[in-house]
Amino acid sequence: NLQFAISQYKLLASEVPATVMPRTFNATKGELVTSATDWWTSGFFPGTLWYLFESTGDTTMKAEAERRLAILEKEKFYTGNHDLGFMIYNSFGNAYRITGKPEYKEVVLTAAATLSKRYRPNIQSIQSWNGATPNDCLVIIDNMMNLELLCWSSQNSNDKSFNDIALAHSYTTIKNQYRPDFSSWHVVEYDLKTANIKKKRTAQ
Repeated sequence: NLQFAISQYKLLASEVPATVMPRTFNATKGELVTSATDWWTSGFFPGTLWYLFESTGDTTMKAEAERRLAILEKEKFYTGNHDLGFMIYNSFGNAYRITGKPEYKEVVLTAAATLSKRYRPNIQSIQSWNGATPNDCLVIIDNMMNLELLCWSSQNSNDKSFNDIALAHSYTTIKNQYRPDFSSWHVVEYDLKTANIKKKRTAQ
């Protein structure tokens, strides 16, 4: 299965332009769909390449992963939404875990500092998406999957604020995002001025 996956990823790498990431495949049109590096899944391709290199030792996977990291690194400063965990921890986090290169660690720590800028102290949560107005603060359940970036960064630096933010966000999520039957709302909309909940809904 791993060898088949490698053959598929080699084909994929040959089809994806050097400046973008693969996103999905449109079966109806028979077309590969790509994305810019600020798309939320941009870390998945290089992250998977690192997993394949780790599992098989195939150096072509490592070389392709390094090429993709080079175009992705700038997103460590991305403040447009909460998805830096998907983008950076999955890619550079795996790169550092496997190679131990300090420059990869620095990218992860920088991304954690960037993600922390979306923390809203008055609601004790990281803002996922920007709303229609500056006072609209949208928090989605998916945000929980990006907290690992913050926890790891606290464990691997002297900055414990990352972990404090992750815990605060988690407690707020438990309090406001879940229904009595333990299912969750997708989106909770807060008013940044009052910290009141305006609406709970599903966007996707």
